Amino acid sequence: MNISSFFLMTKLMKRMNFKVFFLFLFISPFCHSQNYQVSSPDKKIGVRINNGEKISYAITFNGKEVISESTLGFEFKNEPAMFQQFVVMDTHEQTLNETWKPVVKSKHSVIRNNFNELRLLFREKSGWMRQMELTFRVYDDGVAFRTRLYRSGKNGHRQITKELTTFNIPGNPKAWVVEYGKYSTSQESEFFERPLNYITDKTIAGLPMLMNYGNHCWVAITEAEIANYPAFYIGTNGKNNILTTKLAPLPGEAVSGVKARFDDEVCTPWRVIMIGENPGKLIESEIVQNLNEPCAIPDPSWVKPGISAWDHWWSGDVKMEMPVIKQYIDFASQMGWPYMLVDWQWYGKYAVPEADITKSAPQIDMPEIIRYAKSKNVKIILWLYNSDVNRNSAYKKAFPLYEAWGIAGIKIDFMDRDDQDMVNWYHDIIKCAAENHLLVDFHGAYKPDGIIRTYPNMITREGVMGNEYYKFSDKMSPEHNVKLAFTRMLAGQMDYTPGGFQNVTKAQYKNQSPALVWNTRAAELSKFVIYESPLTVVCDHPDHILNQPGAEFLKIIPTTWDDIHFIDGYPGDFVALAKKSGSDWFIGVMNNSKEKEVVIKLDFIPPGSSVIEIWSDAADANVSPKNLNISRQSVSQGDLLRIKLANNGGWVARIKGN
Repeated sequence: MNISSFFLMTKLMKRMNFKVFFLFLFISPFCHSQNYQVSSPDKKIGVRINNGEKISYAITFNGKEVISESTLGFEFKNEPAMFQQFVVMDTHEQTLNETWKPVVKSKHSVIRNNFNELRLLFREKSGWMRQMELTFRVYDDGVAFRTRLYRSGKNGHRQITKELTTFNIPGNPKAWVVEYGKYSTSQESEFFERPLNYITDKTIAGLPMLMNYGNHCWVAITEAEIANYPAFYIGTNGKNNILTTKLAPLPGEAVSGVKARFDDEVCTPWRVIMIGENPGKLIESEIVQNLNEPCAIPDPSWVKPGISAWDHWWSGDVKMEMPVIKQYIDFASQMGWPYMLVDWQWYGKYAVPEADITKSAPQIDMPEIIRYAKSKNVKIILWLYNSDVNRNSAYKKAFPLYEAWGIAGIKIDFMDRDDQDMVNWYHDIIKCAAENHLLVDFHGAYKPDGIIRTYPNMITREGVMGNEYYKFSDKMSPEHNVKLAFTRMLAGQMDYTPGGFQNVTKAQYKNQSPALVWNTRAAELSKFVIYESPLTVVCDHPDHILNQPGAEFLKIIPTTWDDIHFIDGYPGDFVALAKKSGSDWFIGVMNNSKEKEVVIKLDFIPPGSSVIEIWSDAADANVSPKNLNISRQSVSQGDLLRIKLANNGGWVARIKGN
C-alpha cells in the first residue's frame, strides 16, 4: 500500500465504526502474518505454522529447532502454482487419546494413539481462489502433516507437477541415506552414514531417512497412508540441507512432468517426522500405523501370522517339481511353521503374454500339494509375477479360485515402482485379496506405510536389501544388517527372509549356490527377534537347518509381539532389542564386524527369579561362525548380563515368564 492510498483509506474510515476499521486491518491482505501453534501431549514437541506471504512451518523438540522454517505448496500443469497469498478461512483443533488393538501385533498388542491436531483451511486471496486444507498432528514421538486439495473452477483433472513441501534442517547432522538414483527400483540398497549436506538437487534418496542431531535428539523422515498419490523421495533445492519432496513420476510423463492426477479431492500421504531422544524411541514408535485408518476387514480372524518355508533358488539347486515342494512342506511341518511358499514357475512361464496364473505347470499337481500340506497342518502361499496378475485383470478370477483351492496367501514380485498408478494398483490388489481371504507379501516393492492397520492381510513386504543378496553380491555386511533396524525398519514390516545357516567368515565368503552367509549363526538367529515381519519367510534349505544348532530356536520364536523395548545400540555398530510374547521375553543382539562386549540390563522383566535360555557365539565363532553356545541360568529384574559378541556376531535369548 503506498502513502496516498493509506490516507485515502483513512479518510474513508473516519466515516466508519472504529472497531470495523480494526477488523478490516486484521483480515486485510496488507496485515501481518498469522501464526498458529500446536504441541505434543507431553509438551516436548512444538509446531508453529505461519501464514505470511507463503505458508511455512517449523518444529522444535525440547526447545531445540529440528525443522527450521519450511515451505509448503504445489505446482500444476495448466494452472498457476499454489504456494502464496492465502487467507485462513477456518481452523479446527482436537485432541485424541485412545487405544486400539491391532489385528497383527508387529510391536504392541495395544497401541496408544494420542495426539493434538490443528486443521487449517486456506483460500487464495485472489486469482483462482482455490482452497487447501492443512492438518498437523503432534504426538509425543513425532509430527505428521498432510494437505487436502479440492476441485478447481475448471472441470476435469487437476495435474500436480511438483509438491513444494520442504524440510529445512538446521546445522549439518549425520544422516543415514539410501540413494536409489532413480524412481523405478526395488528399493533394495544400502544406507550410508553421510553428513546431510552430501545430499544435492540431483539426489534421489529413499525413505526413511534417519538423522542424529546430537544432544539426545534423533529425527527420521518417512510417510504414512499413501493412497491415490505417488510416494516421495528426498533431494534438495540446491541449497544446503533444505530437503525437498521428489514425487515418483507417472509412467510416460517425462515431458509433461505430471506426478499425480485427480478430479475430486485428493490428500497427500502424511509427511512424518519421527522424533526421539535416542534412536530406539523411533524403533519403538507406532506413529506410522497410528496415521492409518482402522481395520477395514469386517472379520479379520483369518489373518494368521507365522513362519514360512520357501523352495527358493537361493538355497541350492531347487527345482519346481513335486518331490521338492513336498520336502519343504515336510520341513515346515517338522519345524511347527504354518506356511510353505511355492515360488516361481509353479504356473510355468511367467512375465509372458501367455502366462496363466489360474493353472499349474504340467509337472505340478496343485490339488495334491494342497491336500498333502493340509495333512501336515501347513498352508500354501503362491508366488506371482505382477504383470501376470494384472494382465486382463487376471487377479479378479484367480483370487477367488485360490480361496476355493484353500490357498492362504500370495507373494507378488517385481513391481519396482511407487508412482500414483502403482500405488492405486497395490490398493486394488490388497482389497481384492482381503475379499478372498488371502495374505499378501509384496516383493520388488516400495516401503510400507502403515496400511497393515487398515488391511492386516497386507502382512509384510520386501523393499529391503535382504538375505537373497548373499547369493550374488558382496554388499551384505554386518554393518548393513545392523543399520536396517534403525533405518528401513522404521517404516514397518520387511520381508528380509532370514535363516541362512551356511555361516562363514568374511574371508571364506563368496557368491555361490547354495548361498553362504557372512555372519555367525547367533547373528542369524538375532534377525528373527530384531527384524519386524509378521510373516517371516525362511530362506535356507531344509538340509541346512534341520537338526542343526539353532534350529530349536526357530521352533519357538514368534513373529508377532505384545511389547518392544530398545536396550542399546547405534546404527552400523550394534543393536539390542527385547520383545515380549505372552509372558516370555525374547532378546536379540546383532553386532557389526568388530567383536565387542555389550551389557544388557534386565530392567524390563517382571520381579522375581526367571530362567533365561541363551544362544550365543561360541568361543571360536570368529573362525567357526556356525558354532553356538547354548546355556540357561536364573536371572532377576535389574540383573546385568555381559555379552561377548564375535566379529559379525550375535546373541539371542528367551526369558520364560513365571
